[in-house]
Amino acid sequence: MTQAEFLNIVMPFQDKVFRLAKRLLVSREEAEDATQEILLKLWHNRDKMGRYRNVEAFAMTMTKNFCLDRLKSKSAQNLKIVHSNYQDGQTSLQKQIELQDSVSWVEKIVETLPDQQKMVLQLRDIEQYEFKEIADILKMNETAVRVALSRARKTIRKALTKTHSYGVQ
Repeated sequence: MTQAEFLNIVMPFQDKVFRLAKRLLVSREEAEDATQEILLKLWHNRDKMGRYRNVEAFAMTMTKNFCLDRLKSKSAQNLKIVHSNYQDGQTSLQKQIELQDSVSWVEKIVETLPDQQKMVLQLRDIEQYEFKEIADILKMNETAVRVALSRARKTIRKALTKTHSYGVQ
């Protein structure tokens, strides 16, 4: 496989690999390193790519496994929390602050979710994968993916409701 053929296959989902890595590793720098490692592994195994039905699903599975291994390693103790904030020039300063606060709360809540729920949420709601694709990537059945997504959303909704009602229930 030539370099051009490889790039044509890999480039369309490179950003998805990065976003999943960032969701799991939190730090932008760690996610960039992970993405580079995944792309390098794909390059070294480019001759074997033909045997995979869905190279993108294979790459996402590699990313998940790589990131989970990274989190288990000793270097995970040094990960920094770095997030990008939502900004909209059309809204008032007060509204921007409220939006940033909400985004910050959602990010904090998502970070408390179990890894499986984080990955399902990222792949479905951010990356827009179908349930079948998520099931293939995470080696789960579709029902388990739906249940994990439902639980993640319920946890986020419950925590946000509690936060926005200032703990009064």
